[in-house]
Amino acid sequence: MNNVTIIGIDLAKSVFQVHGAGSDGSVVYRKKLSRPQFSKFMADQPACIVAMEACGSAYFWARMMEDLGHEVRLVPPIYVKPFVKRQKNDSADAEAIAEAASRSNMRFVPIKSVQQQSRSIMFRTREMLIGQRTQTVNALRSHLAEFGVIFPKGLHNLKRLAAYVESADESIPIEVVQIGEVYLEQITQHTDRIKVLEKTIKGLAETSETPRRLRTVPGVGPITAMAIEAFAPEMERFEKGRNFSAWLGLVPRQHSTGGKQVLGRTSKMGQKDIRNLLIVGAMSVIKAAIYKKDESNPSWLGQLLERKPRMVVAVALANKMARTIWAMLTKGEDYRNPATVAVA
Repeated sequence: MNNVTIIGIDLAKSVFQVHGAGSDGSVVYRKKLSRPQFSKFMADQPACIVAMEACGSAYFWARMMEDLGHEVRLVPPIYVKPFVKRQKNDSADAEAIAEAASRSNMRFVPIKSVQQQSRSIMFRTREMLIGQRTQTVNALRSHLAEFGVIFPKGLHNLKRLAAYVESADESIPIEVVQIGEVYLEQITQHTDRIKVLEKTIKGLAETSETPRRLRTVPGVGPITAMAIEAFAPEMERFEKGRNFSAWLGLVPRQHSTGGKQVLGRTSKMGQKDIRNLLIVGAMSVIKAAIYKKDESNPSWLGQLLERKPRMVVAVALANKMARTIWAMLTKGEDYRNPATVAVA
């Protein structure tokens, strides 16, 4: 087993498939190990390349493998699929992972630290609670609609909705009113938990240098700044700002052939958390620009707003913001002349 140069691992909760390959790609061993067996087996292996798919629990095992002295490569699952031969099983997957990771032009996923994972869980929990709150509000609206009571969408109408449930007349059955009170209680609980998470995130943004620098960019608030620190890898990994923007999914999808460049819609094939927050921030900048009219409009933004729909302009501005963020973090600078553009 000493001639093993790369180990491909198909991760799971309890049973792990391990594929050891030599420098020439030949199979040295294939093993199916339980969770305790896997930890002990990898601790006994000489330092080599360990390849895994970037899936659930991959960051935990990647950090453990690094502590054991191995070089870890996390491969995106979509890049592993072409290397699976015929039948799809754990053994074939582990072999495909080792094959994909051995390619010199393969792209790998950066390993997240414990701090990054902790903060990303905060963001994902906040996103989940917001989704559950929206689901609960829509459920209450749809139930009331069955009795001819129509309320418009949006949380800003929640007070009107709550007031109606509390003072409902005899046209609404008492059972429905009681269920409505349960829904309203659930919505309040979700809102309180969201506020606690946002307060924690904003507090972290005040004590960290990178979020402080990012908040000088118009449209980037504490939550967006902390999301970039939690989800984005080191900016030095990107050769230029466009690469970071492409990683976020803010560039057009290409379908080019024969030397003819064909660009489609925005790809949306990147990090959705940061992308969504940048677009929301860009929309706030656009609303401020429209309110301020020509006095403070950057010329390019004003021209775009005249020719394109507002959402298209928001995506274009988010693209520009992403490139600006890359430049700021790679050069260690704050946003230049933020007071002039902050109102735009």
